[in-house]
Amino acid sequence: MINSLVDSYFCSLFFRTFRLKSKVAIITGGARGIGAATAKLFALNGAEVIIADILDDLGPALAASIGGCYIHCDVTKESDVESAVNLALTRKGRLDIMFNNAGVSGANGSITTADMDAIKDIMAVNICGIIHGIKHAAKAMIKCGKGGSIICTSSSAAIMGGLASHGYTLTKEAMLGLARSTACELGVHGIRVNCISPHGVPSEMLVSGYRKILRNAKIGLKDVDKIISESGSLLPGRSGTMEDIAQAAIFLASDDAGYITGHNLVVDGGFTSAYSTLSFIYQ
Repeated sequence: MINSLVDSYFCSLFFRTFRLKSKVAIITGGARGIGAATAKLFALNGAEVIIADILDDLGPALAASIGGCYIHCDVTKESDVESAVNLALTRKGRLDIMFNNAGVSGANGSITTADMDAIKDIMAVNICGIIHGIKHAAKAMIKCGKGGSIICTSSSAAIMGGLASHGYTLTKEAMLGLARSTACELGVHGIRVNCISPHGVPSEMLVSGYRKILRNAKIGLKDVDKIISESGSLLPGRSGTMEDIAQAAIFLASDDAGYITGHNLVVDGGFTSAYSTLSFIYQ
């Protein structure tokens, strides 16, 4: 009896390592950062990964290293996103996962001096790009008739103010509403739509932001990691990692999250959940 339980346990572990076996996934902004970490994890778990990005110097090599493929894709151009989806259908005849991860930070500054052209530029990527992704992924998934998972990278800035530029904040919060409304429509087709909201993940985008805010061009990933680990979460000594977000993405993409849709999975070390300055009162 015990041996059979042990065998069953190790068998379940083996199959669990391939949580996306035979699934076809597109990751926009997949050539570096969170997208790249997710592409690697998806591939390790058995997915066929298509990296869709504008970083033609990084994307092809990464795709080759994980046995996937790369396509140049500017998400502001609907035709580019449609081409990425069509590539999945041509290569594998289906699309199971769409990770709308591409995004930009936008310019800082006062709302009283906001450059509307700059606002429109960030909206083109962070809102229109997401709409393009959901639209064409949904069309493909409905046609295939096997359901699917659509995931969008939002941000902790969508939950509380003061964490990012006005343009970035408005686009990331708009994304939450879009995910809920499309989840409402697409659920009848077995398509789930969810968001991930990271916070405190040292990335090129975040480092660039810290350099501007602190006016120190020498700040690097380790410096930002230290700042976040000391004051950016409820877990002292721990900042977020790109792998943390990749793990959240694989959960939402997999059948483990089969009953989760219209949800925003916040990966922030508890930062947006509590005011930690007075935590000494619990000692």
